[in-house]
Amino acid sequence: MPQFSVQEAKIQLSQLIAKALAGEDVVITLRKTPVVRLEPIAAQGKRRFGSLKGKIAIAERFQDPLPESERGSWDLASNLPRSNQG
Repeated sequence: MPQFSVQEAKIQLSQLIAKALAGEDVVITLRKTPVVRLEPIAAQGKRRFGSLKGKIAIAERFQDPLPESERGSWDLASNLPRSNQG
């Protein structure tokens, strides 16, 4: 397994990243002691529109007006400070 000193890693960082991405083991040493291994981060899946289709459902009453008992706590406009202009 190839090992590189911190100084070598500073100079060759791009090449070392390329080696790690190609699947090679890349170890960086500090005073001849291995301290760090470079390895690629696993690719995260791409988001796909519609990937939750059939997995979630919206209740039929979703668009219904809120009951009066709940409406007051959502009336944010009445809680805004009034402007002294005009």
